[in-house]
Amino acid sequence: MTASPVVLRMDGISKAFAGTAALRNAFLEARSGEALALMGANGAGKSTLMNVLGGVLSPDSGKISINGREIAFRSPRDAASHGITFVHQELTMFPTMTVAENIFIDDLPSSGPLTSVGEMARQSQSLLARLGAAISPHDRVEQLSIGDRQLVEIARALRHRARIIIFDEPTSSLTAPERQRLFDVIRGLKSDGVVIIYITHFLDEIFSVCERVTVMRNGETAWTSSMSEVDPAKVVHLMLGVTENEGRIRHPKTSISSPLLSVEGLSRAGVLHAVSFDIRPGEIVGLWGLLGSGRTELLRALIGLDPIDDGSLRWDNGDGAVPVVPAQLHAHVGIVTEDRRGEGLHLPLSVAENVALPNLSSLLNRWKLVDRGRQNSLADSMIRRLRIKVSGRQQGVGTLSGGNQQKVVFGRWLATSPRLFLLDEPTRGLDVSAKTEIMRLVVELAEQQCSVLLVSSELEELMRVCDRYLIISRGRIIGQLPGSADTHALMQSIAMLGEEAKVAS
Repeated sequence: MTASPVVLRMDGISKAFAGTAALRNAFLEARSGEALALMGANGAGKSTLMNVLGGVLSPDSGKISINGREIAFRSPRDAASHGITFVHQELTMFPTMTVAENIFIDDLPSSGPLTSVGEMARQSQSLLARLGAAISPHDRVEQLSIGDRQLVEIARALRHRARIIIFDEPTSSLTAPERQRLFDVIRGLKSDGVVIIYITHFLDEIFSVCERVTVMRNGETAWTSSMSEVDPAKVVHLMLGVTENEGRIRHPKTSISSPLLSVEGLSRAGVLHAVSFDIRPGEIVGLWGLLGSGRTELLRALIGLDPIDDGSLRWDNGDGAVPVVPAQLHAHVGIVTEDRRGEGLHLPLSVAENVALPNLSSLLNRWKLVDRGRQNSLADSMIRRLRIKVSGRQQGVGTLSGGNQQKVVFGRWLATSPRLFLLDEPTRGLDVSAKTEIMRLVVELAEQQCSVLLVSSELEELMRVCDRYLIISRGRIIGQLPGSADTHALMQSIAMLGEEAKVAS
């Protein structure tokens, strides 16, 4: 069978921000009438590469060719004029306007000085019919489901005579029937010769709708092949760059203690589904799953940052397990988020002030003012304990290296003496040395009988410290593996759904 002609070719694309390379000689090729899966862990360079293609960013080097003609996009509008459009995870709609108005928002058809409402509705109906959408051009977008809103966004792309449509995590908020309808729409687009670039973290989906896959890692193109040449486990391996030579910092331990925290049936519609697990004193439990599997959402739900619909928590307060609600659990937990600069720290403040913030009640004097002596003493103790490299406690936290900023985040919570730490990507953006320091700190916490629930996209990091693993996919705990599990077992655990989809297709 003759391969379809190449429509898009991106060759040698490089892009750096403030001296840090986001893309290094990246390559991507897409053909007429095919869906190309663009895969990679968080930070792999997928979004940057697509922003270059969409005219949002200019590359430092490299070239883009469409149908063999080299083109340099000056803006998103320029890229759109060449038939390149996005369907984003967060839909860009005007909810109080009609479907037709949203489809034509950037170019309303006119009849003299007035907008031609009839012509706009007629063309919109034709586009919606092409997608099999049973909605009216006169419906207000705010009345539509997420799946129907997505069809409106696709219709808007088709109005621009899109030749290349980039779908960025398109099913993250869809129900199962809406997801299948989207796949049918994509198949129809492919039959019309449209190029689909499909970005997702759900492995099962790429085996359902894609003909080829390109995997990115660390800003580079790591692999490109037809779907028939890979299985889900290999895709995971290529995405995460798993290595076998990282030694364990501590060997797995089995705890027979009573649970510190028991979670039963924790649920939130469309996000978490009957999540149940225990964590015991001194355990390091890895929450293993791809980005988008519900890892962060589970951590946030546990401490009341996101609402829950159902489920219960029990916490050992020292006299036995008692029921608690997430807001109560928050008071006993140290939290390290995946965005230390946006959520973990107040960058304009000093190291001392950042460490003090969660501990203000213990630093007040009799006039209910912060005792600067106590604040400075607390900061100095954390600087020593965590070996934070600073010129002094008054140094602005925004001027520290990433690794030392992360230590400050740990320090501010350590001072509250938590019995449980929730760590969401605690080493993101750190160099190898800083990552090892943070992992050693995690082990020190466990040795002091603090429990740790650890999320990381880097499998080799989890394998250096974890006592066992909870496997999460689409908001469900689908299995559990011991700390002795090897890379093959862990990768297979999240590749299972993709393998089932491949067999069924």
